[in-house]
Amino acid sequence: MTSSSKSESLLVAAVAFATLLAADATVETTCKAAAGADARVDYGFCVSELSKHRDSPGADAWGLAKVAANLGVNNAGGAVRDADALLGRPPGAGADDAKKRAALGQCRRLYFDMELSFAGAYDEINARDYAAGKEMAAEAMALARRCDDVFAEAGVPSPLARRGEYAGQIGVVCTAITDLIK
Repeated sequence: MTSSSKSESLLVAAVAFATLLAADATVETTCKAAAGADARVDYGFCVSELSKHRDSPGADAWGLAKVAANLGVNNAGGAVRDADALLGRPPGAGADDAKKRAALGQCRRLYFDMELSFAGAYDEINARDYAAGKEMAAEAMALARRCDDVFAEAGVPSPLARRGEYAGQIGVVCTAITDLIK
């Protein structure tokens, strides 16, 4: 390897490393601003979740708001698959199992609707209709709370509780970051 090719290789590596650091700073800076503007935003959750997504490096607030909405879509779709898997098992004995299965059926529909709501939030933010995007994200969060209520009313623990908590957190992140867009 010649001296100039070594220099070029080092320069390329340095630029790639600087780009990686800048991308992380963008996620961190945006999450910090979102947490500063909205006390409901969990900074650690925001950075952790947005940093995992392939579209986050180099994204501005507009791009990160769409990433948050997309993460909501993915979570809601996962909840639908979880509900389908649980409903696909043979029914157990007892009233609690019947209550759980009925609640799961209702929540499966709610999470399907949530998936559509987060997808709508993505589309509206992408079209730069921020008010409509935030409205769709708020609708998705409300659907998660409705599922929690369904299980509470049935008096059985929700196997989708973690999905609901995630939906609420990512919906808040999506809304707060959307508020940062100028």
